[in-house]
Amino acid sequence: MKLRLLLVVLLLANAGYFLWARGDLVGFGLAPAGLNEREPQRMARQIRPEWLQIRKEPKAGTPASPAASAPAPAPAP
Repeated sequence: MKLRLLLVVLLLANAGYFLWARGDLVGFGLAPAGLNEREPQRMARQIRPEWLQIRKEPKAGTPASPAASAPAPAPAP
């Protein structure tokens, strides 16, 4: 009986923590501290973000760069 009660209490605590961490309990005044923060300081610290270019990945059949020629044979001793 005690183990069953302990199991139910732990499951309820786990479900409560899950809901709190996702922000589902904001309506009750229970929200994690960083819920509305999306790290604006990182956006302010970016250096020339307009230089960033997103490129498409090359297809699997085409090599990204030209193949290197075969290495030269080692000299005989």
